Amino acid sequence: MKERMEDIQDLPGSQGTCTGVLHTDVVVIGNGPSGICLSYLLSGNWPYANNHPHPNPILESKLRENPERSILQQDLQYLSEGLEGRSNNPVALLMDSLCHPNADLGTDEPSCLQWNHHPARNIPHVVLGKGPPGGAWHNMDGSMLTVSLGNWMELPQMEFRQWAQHHRSERKRTCMRCGQAHCFSLPRSPHGGVNCARQDRAYMSDVAQYYSDYVKHMGLEKNFLVGSTVTSVRRLVVDCAFINQESGEQEASCQLHRPECCRMNMWEVQGILQVGDIEQPFCYHAPHVVMATGTTDIPNRIDLKGDSNNEVVVHDLREIEKAIANKELDEHSDPVMVIGAGLTAADAILCLRSCKVPVVHVFRRDVKDQGLIFRTLPDGLYPEYHKVYQMMKSKDGYPGYKSYPRHEVVEMRAGRKCVLKGPVRRCLIGRMMEGAEKVVNVSKILVLIGASPNLSFLGNNGMDLAVDSTKQVSCKKNPIDVDPYTFESAKARGLYAVGPLVGDNFVRFVKGGPLGIASHLVKTMMDSDSTKW
Repeated sequence: MKERMEDIQDLPGSQGTCTGVLHTDVVVIGNGPSGICLSYLLSGNWPYANNHPHPNPILESKLRENPERSILQQDLQYLSEGLEGRSNNPVALLMDSLCHPNADLGTDEPSCLQWNHHPARNIPHVVLGKGPPGGAWHNMDGSMLTVSLGNWMELPQMEFRQWAQHHRSERKRTCMRCGQAHCFSLPRSPHGGVNCARQDRAYMSDVAQYYSDYVKHMGLEKNFLVGSTVTSVRRLVVDCAFINQESGEQEASCQLHRPECCRMNMWEVQGILQVGDIEQPFCYHAPHVVMATGTTDIPNRIDLKGDSNNEVVVHDLREIEKAIANKELDEHSDPVMVIGAGLTAADAILCLRSCKVPVVHVFRRDVKDQGLIFRTLPDGLYPEYHKVYQMMKSKDGYPGYKSYPRHEVVEMRAGRKCVLKGPVRRCLIGRMMEGAEKVVNVSKILVLIGASPNLSFLGNNGMDLAVDSTKQVSCKKNPIDVDPYTFESAKARGLYAVGPLVGDNFVRFVKGGPLGIASHLVKTMMDSDSTKW
C-alpha cells in the first residue's frame, strides 16, 4: 500500500467510499477463532442437518422437522431448548452438540452438520486484527498443550486431526523446558515434563498455525485486514446530505447514492493500519459491529504496597523464561513467587521446576475449594496439572516448591522481601484474629491471576455494555450483556459480542456466537429483501 490511502477501495469489505469512508455490512473486531468462524458463515457457508441421527432424540426430532432449511434460518431458541453442558449460552450448547455429539461422555461421534456454500448469500464484511489470523493463540507458548482436546479446537469443514497429521509429519519442536528437540508424533517427551503430550491434546503452536491455515484454505483472506488496531467505535447519527455551495440545493454526499449510507443505525470504526514501517488511518461505516477481541489483553494486577520494583513483579511467563535463558534464574536463586491458582499458574510452576528454579506458590483459595479447575480435569488426560495440584495440597512441600494456600501478598520490602498474610484464625476464646504474617525472600514475583479485555476503543472502556455497568467487563464475573440467541448487545442496537466477552472461554463453544449473529443477520435481511434469500 502507498503512504497515503489512495487504494482505499482495495481494503477488505470495501463497497465504495462516501467522503473517504469505507462502507460494509459487518465489521468484526478480532481475528481469533470467533472472528474466523463468523467470517466463514458470512461468506455464504450455511450449516444444514445431515443424515447422521443425533443421539439426543428430542433434538433429532426437531432437526427432522425442516431438514431442507439451514440451521441459520431456523428458530435457535427452539432448537437449543433443554440442552445442557459446560456453557451458559444456549446457542453455544446447540452448536457444540451438533458438531460434537455426546462429547462430554467421551465419545467421538460424527458431526450432524453438512455445510453448503451459497455465493449469492455472502454478507460483505471485514475482520480486523493486529496479528495473523488466530489472534492471541500466536502469543502463547507454543510448546505447551491445550486444555481442550485437539478436535475441539477445529472450525467448520477442516478437521484438526487430518490437518495435524499432515502438518506434523517429520517435524520436530524444541522444548522450552529442556532445550531438546522432540518429534511431534511422540506421545511424550523424554523428560516427562509439561510436554507430556497425549495425542488427543494439541500444542499451542499447532492450534495457532491451524487457524492461519484455515483462513487460507477456506479462501477468507480477502476479508481480513491484518495489522489493524481499532482506536474508536461510536454510533453515528447518519446524514448523507449536504448543501451545494453553488446552487444552494441539498445533495447526497455519497456519490454512489447507496441507500445503506442513509440507514438510521450506523457505526463508525476507526483505527490504524500498520504496513511495514508506515502507519495509516482507516475508517469503516457499518450497521453491524461485532466485538470478538477475547479477554487476554490486560493482565490483572495486585495492589502491592512498598517497594515497586518493576524488575521484580512480572505478569508474563515469557519474562521468566527470558530470565532463565539469560542465566538470571537457576537452582541457586531465591524462589520465584507464583501468584494464582489457575492453569496458567500451573504451567509456570511446571516450567520453573523443569529448570530446577525454586518456587513459592501463593493463592487465596483453599486447596479443597470446589471451584479449583484442577478438580474438574481427569487425571489420566491431564497428569501434569494433577501433579501440580498434588503439590499444592502437600503440607510439607516438595523439594524446591512450597505452597501457601489462603494467603495473599500484602507488601514488598527492600531487598526483595515479600510479606504474606495468612488466613484469619479463631482463638481459644472464640474471637477472630488476623492472619499471621510471613516474610519470604524472592527473586521474582510472577502474577498470574487472569486478564481483562482491552475495550479502550469504546467509551468508558465498555463498562456501559456489561451486565453490571458499574464494574469493569470480566469474562467470568461481568460479561457483555447480550441477547442469548442473537448475541446483539442489550444496550446498543447493531453491536454484538462473542467468545470470552460473553463468557465462552473455550474454542469448543465459541462457534455458537457466530451462528447466532449470522442467523440474526440472515433473518433480518430476509425480512428486508426476501428475493435474494
